Amino acid sequence: MIRWKKAAAAAAIAVTAALALSSCAGGATDGGGEGGSGGTLTLGAIAAPTTFDPAGSEWGNRSPFYQAVFDTLLLATPEGTIEPWLATEWSYNDDNTVLTLTIRDDVTFTDGSALTADVVVGNLQRFKDGTSPDAGYFAGVASFEAPDDTTVVITLSAPDPAMLDYLTRDPGLVGAEANFDNPDAATTPIGSGPYVLDTAATVTGTTYAYTKNPDYWNPDVQHYDNLVINTLTDPTAALNAIKAGEANGVKLANNDALDEVEGAGWTVNANELDFQGLLLLDRAGTMDPALADVKVRQAINYAFDREGLLQATQFGNGTVTTQVFPATSDAYDPELDEYYTYDPEKAKSLLAEAGYADGLTISMPSVSVLGATTYTLVAQQLADIGITVEQVDVPMGNFIADLLAPKYPASFMALEQNPDWQLIQFMIAPTAVFNPFKYSDPQVDEYIQEIQYGDEATQASVAKELNTYIVEQGWFAPFFRVQGSVATDANTTVEMLPTNAYPAIYDFQPKQ
Repeated sequence: MIRWKKAAAAAAIAVTAALALSSCAGGATDGGGEGGSGGTLTLGAIAAPTTFDPAGSEWGNRSPFYQAVFDTLLLATPEGTIEPWLATEWSYNDDNTVLTLTIRDDVTFTDGSALTADVVVGNLQRFKDGTSPDAGYFAGVASFEAPDDTTVVITLSAPDPAMLDYLTRDPGLVGAEANFDNPDAATTPIGSGPYVLDTAATVTGTTYAYTKNPDYWNPDVQHYDNLVINTLTDPTAALNAIKAGEANGVKLANNDALDEVEGAGWTVNANELDFQGLLLLDRAGTMDPALADVKVRQAINYAFDREGLLQATQFGNGTVTTQVFPATSDAYDPELDEYYTYDPEKAKSLLAEAGYADGLTISMPSVSVLGATTYTLVAQQLADIGITVEQVDVPMGNFIADLLAPKYPASFMALEQNPDWQLIQFMIAPTAVFNPFKYSDPQVDEYIQEIQYGDEATQASVAKELNTYIVEQGWFAPFFRVQGSVATDANTTVEMLPTNAYPAIYDFQPKQ
């Protein structure tokens, strides 16, 4: 059981947010709290953009900065659907290798130039060739073409069931042609979005000010005349901004102060996008032979008191799970949330069957931003079954690079739970980013092939089989899906997205 006082717990932050944090101190500016239609919407975010050039853009907690000035080709909704945006229609050919998009003909950028298919193709190619950490989303694209002014054709080397999802995110951002060779593109974006960046009122890394785009093609989603996004990297600064009424909506880095947030009269809006747990990466045993044995990986899963960990590190704000696929996924099976129970004796028995009755040692990295408490509890519970964690402190700037090098056979991690194919390409496939040992299992490869080339019904059913298989095989040791929280004041409402840490700009509205 957990032997750590709840009061001493420090909640870990999802890596997709925490490892991208700016070092600038956070502080909200005046102008929040108005809440009325036509006023100013002031938001708090936990990560500032590194550039406004779409070719180097990111999503997650940086999405509102981009969404304010650029439109995406497609739109992800709070209902979990994909809807038209700059592209009004789309269709695939029979084998799902050619995606054809119809582009709006009534959109202009803030420099007065028109949106055309050629401009879209230019943006897509720049993203594929650019510096975004998500450029790999387009790795399977053979070509982008514009046969006429309103048609874009994306030809794939093989089916990619996540392509439409990608076009709702940073790969789908569309800027004006003037951005392409603009030496100031990183700081002076030219887009067709609902707002225009006010560079004179913006302090890079701290405060970003926007004014309403008077010529925006979809005025129904422009709920405010002005937008301010303050970077609040420090949870205390965010809480102070909430208590002082200096914002309308704030992304919370952790769930430590939800009672204080609600006590200030704010609403906590929640989703469960990220999971936290262990990545058992060296499943072939090339660095740590013990991890090649499925019984060792299963023993690790039985070692954890997940409910206790959730209470100690997240104050109970989340849902215990032993699967990495999200609840919104076709692969999701509610029974897999409790596939591994807390059973140290069973864990010890499995280790003995695997030949490790006298215990074993596993090397894992640790990084301060994910919380010292979590590492202590993980090491404690593994020690209870005979596994010693050799913990190596790693600077935050090196953590991901070292993990993906790969330099460690396993690690505690907090990762975004993507939709089915996106998650497969992110964590499971032999070429996946978070499969750094390039581990391949013939059964998993067969499932991936069926999902990639199957129809929708096949994709859904096989994704479930894949999920069950990797849970049984102990590919990972998830602890829980952690609650992500966005607080809004009494004058503001928001709808959370099931597919992104930060809500869409359009989904913040004045309370009627």
